[in-house]
Amino acid sequence: MSLSFDNTEVAFRYKNNKQLKQAHFLFSSMSSSTLTKIGIAFTSVALKINLPVEGIIKRTIFEQFCGGETLQEVAATAHMLAQYNVGVALDYGVEGKHGEAEFDKAVPEFIKAIQYAASQKNIPFIPIKITGFARFGLLEKLHAQTPLTPEETKEYDRVKDRIDAICSVANDHQLMILVDAEESWIQKPVDDLTDAMMEQYNKGKVTVFNTFQLYCHDRLEFLKKSHEKAKAKGFILGAKLVRGAYMEKERNRAMEMGYLSPIQANKEATDKDYNAAVHYCLHHHQDIATFIGTHNEDSCLIAADILKQQGLPNNTDKVYFAQLFGMSDNMTFNLANEGYHASKYLPYGPVKDVIPYLMRRAQENTSVKGQTGRELSLIKREMQRRKS
Repeated sequence: MSLSFDNTEVAFRYKNNKQLKQAHFLFSSMSSSTLTKIGIAFTSVALKINLPVEGIIKRTIFEQFCGGETLQEVAATAHMLAQYNVGVALDYGVEGKHGEAEFDKAVPEFIKAIQYAASQKNIPFIPIKITGFARFGLLEKLHAQTPLTPEETKEYDRVKDRIDAICSVANDHQLMILVDAEESWIQKPVDDLTDAMMEQYNKGKVTVFNTFQLYCHDRLEFLKKSHEKAKAKGFILGAKLVRGAYMEKERNRAMEMGYLSPIQANKEATDKDYNAAVHYCLHHHQDIATFIGTHNEDSCLIAADILKQQGLPNNTDKVYFAQLFGMSDNMTFNLANEGYHASKYLPYGPVKDVIPYLMRRAQENTSVKGQTGRELSLIKREMQRRKS
């Protein structure tokens, strides 16, 4: 039987009728860009003047897109997903922290998450952002290849130590680290750091994945160069393929500063490079482990077809699929139902601290062409099926 993403019974069997209605209300609200903008603006103001809105946020958008506020709360969500053979990328979703003390404090939080994940059968991934452990300005200097002061050199050594501490513990516990991509003007030190970790820990198995944002027109070529480098140095390339997350910011900065935008000219060019990256990685599965992070159904169907052509089983440990928690359940749960390694990116953290993440999800569902409409049509279809 060929893979299909149309089975709503499989997609939503983890939701009761009340939860399904709540998801319908939320996506209906996000289908209006005006309503979404008003909601984001109100939330920002309410938090600044300390209005008690966290409870409302937790019961609505937080519940849809996050696994809980604490490790204990997220454990219940992870356990629920395990019942449907869905894996978890356990994402400590706290953003925007600054300063050496905060960066140091983040390390034990991630190590705690790794140790917890190691005790569970369905949490193979821990995502990290280098900007959660390093000052943005330092990464900018490194990207621009501006000489560092002696103090900044020590600062960068501390960054490397933090990342190494996390990757080392993950390696010991047989878990995988997903290093997120960042803005293009700090990406080179992120790539360099991740390459160093892969060279150290990806011998014979994959522990560390770098992220390739295919909405940048140079990333397909960079993926191929990364593969050549990995082969030359004798390690497995961990390649997490995504379309990208900073499009407007990237284009605006390029326009303001007068340089060529790194972003593809249109969505078709992004889709073409993304699917070419899927082809490239899966045809080099001997020495590339691929994490297909996408909400695009065609890209996943292409990957499934290539696996079949290559004679690889659906549950090969060379290929993983993932979508964000609260979105594209028709993809994740149907992939898992057919035996593929399918996971949810599952953020957790205090409501107030994960607000930036939640705002991006709301904006994404409003701006991505057809995303909210697709979610709504599937939810409506399942609600109708349950009535019949």
